[in-house]
Amino acid sequence: MDEHFDSKSTLAPEFTHEAVTILSRETVYSGFFTMQQLRLRHRLYRGGWSEEITRELFVRGSAVGVLLYDPQHQLIALTEQFRIGALECAKGPWCLEVVAGMIEKAEQLEQVARREVREEAGLEITQLHPIRSYLPSPGGSSERMHLFCATTDLRAAEGYFGQANEHEDIRLRVLPLSQALAALHSETNGHCVIDNAATIISLQWLQLYSAQLGSA
Repeated sequence: MDEHFDSKSTLAPEFTHEAVTILSRETVYSGFFTMQQLRLRHRLYRGGWSEEITRELFVRGSAVGVLLYDPQHQLIALTEQFRIGALECAKGPWCLEVVAGMIEKAEQLEQVARREVREEAGLEITQLHPIRSYLPSPGGSSERMHLFCATTDLRAAEGYFGQANEHEDIRLRVLPLSQALAALHSETNGHCVIDNAATIISLQWLQLYSAQLGSA
């Protein structure tokens, strides 16, 4: 490897916020989510500025996801619930996912993680291990996902949870870690059992770092 290689300077984008001019921003829909329409121009790599562009932005804010892991008994827990975005999936619109929830104004990430685990899994957790933060779909959405792994005893954790006022109907499933990891690579008619980014990233992280988490 080149001794002068600098990953930060090499990988940093050429442009920043100053290279975008927002001409207008209008909320075109406000419901369970918000959609904005923006008119803008941005700098071009070949020089100059783009023509005026119209883009729709799905405004979803930031969220926290938590993978529940029992290192002593080699178990993980995932939620199973109806998801409108999976309505056309051949396997049906019920998805296996990490515990997750949106960040409310002025909330801290770990505060959200503990609240969501309490609501969706009925568990109180103390140990949270950061996994990473990422943009799930920057081509059209403002959402940022912050992932954690929480270690706890999961032997008696299965059950039904969720907030009735939020129309949540959640089944918490406890699985052997080996089964969950195997599911990352299993397909039926071209569809994986676990097929959402937050859960895939979390399980792949656990596969790499589980030995460092010790015993629950």
